[in-house]
Amino acid sequence: MRPPSSGAGEVPVVQTAGLTRTFGSATAVDSVHLAVRPGRIYGLLGPNGAGKSTTLKMLLGLLPPSSGEIRLFGQPWNRGALARIGASINGPSYYGHLSARQNLAVHAHLLGVSGAEVERVLAAVELSDAGRKKAKSFSTGMKGRLALAMAMLGDPDLLILDEPQNGLDPEGIAALRTMLRRFTDGGRTVVLSSHLLGEVASLADDIGLIAAGQLRYQGSIADFAPDGDLERAYFALTGTGVRA
Repeated sequence: MRPPSSGAGEVPVVQTAGLTRTFGSATAVDSVHLAVRPGRIYGLLGPNGAGKSTTLKMLLGLLPPSSGEIRLFGQPWNRGALARIGASINGPSYYGHLSARQNLAVHAHLLGVSGAEVERVLAAVELSDAGRKKAKSFSTGMKGRLALAMAMLGDPDLLILDEPQNGLDPEGIAALRTMLRRFTDGGRTVVLSSHLLGEVASLADDIGLIAAGQLRYQGSIADFAPDGDLERAYFALTGTGVRA
């Protein structure tokens, strides 16, 4: 599927052409063309095992593509661009015996950012009052907030998040939506993956629907299901599931 045209003079923050990844004889991602516009929340939607996480890992350089091209911020992929990206892949990664503030201080030191940045992201994800509570005792929602805070260190231009809604209750999902919308205020961009249709529909400005490694749709939620029946459109494009 070819990417939609961007607005006049608008350079996609993320763009891929023919992005493919194989593992032996199996094709996990099959000639995917993404176009992520700046200042938007882009939801990469699809069933479990569709190729979403593999795609995100290639964007971050964690997996090399078998073929195809990746462009970040209008330039061919290069490691220097990663300094402008915050990411959370494969769930929260933290030191259980440390507090949220201590965990962030470790990551801030590795990134070379100031202690003031730790306080900024703690406030952004509403963990400033977590005190000395150890991360291993955090609720699922608090762990998700800590992972988001780590990704936000250094004030990146782009966040890449793999299944950030996993394990969150409705209140936690609503809080995540508010945090990410604040992040995009001012032109920054979010790419997130999910298999939860309803949550992506309520969160994302644009979606890419991937199934069996292929991009089946890319564009706005409104154009995805003009009649408002998201499930019908989803099942028709993925060929999965049967509605009651």
